[in-house]
Amino acid sequence: MTQIALIQKELENEALTTRKLLALVPAEKFDWKPHPKSMVMMNLATHIAELPTWVSMVLSTDELDFAVNEYKPTVVKDNKELIELFEKSLVDGLSLLDDSKEDLLAKTWTLRMGEQILTTGSKADMIRHALSQIIHHRAQLGVYLRLLDIPIPGSYGPSADETGA
Repeated sequence: MTQIALIQKELENEALTTRKLLALVPAEKFDWKPHPKSMVMMNLATHIAELPTWVSMVLSTDELDFAVNEYKPTVVKDNKELIELFEKSLVDGLSLLDDSKEDLLAKTWTLRMGEQILTTGSKADMIRHALSQIIHHRAQLGVYLRLLDIPIPGSYGPSADETGA
């Protein structure tokens, strides 16, 4: 199996759990956050929904400079728009994943803030990092939902809510 095929398979597998979790985000709690240093729920959820686009961005560019491309969270008005954002991002993320791009994975990609290099590595490493970010932030969202007493689905097996534990 090629690296591209492995990335595609992982992105599609993680999308199953991501969809289930995003579907639970209540619009009436979009402005809620568990701690003053935490993101509000809408920003966390839309960040998760947008992260699949990093796959195609990494494959089609050599760097991202936050000094020039400031991140602005997407604003959604309800859960339907949140899911639509995720589905659109997933299609985008999968769009450039074909075996003809395999040779690109070894090329260097850089994340910077102007002159400051935040991280650099192969495009394969950066795509892997983006997939890890989806998983990491999805776990954060699970904690948000748990604190709001919203039953959460399992990610890699059943959750305590699903087993009745």
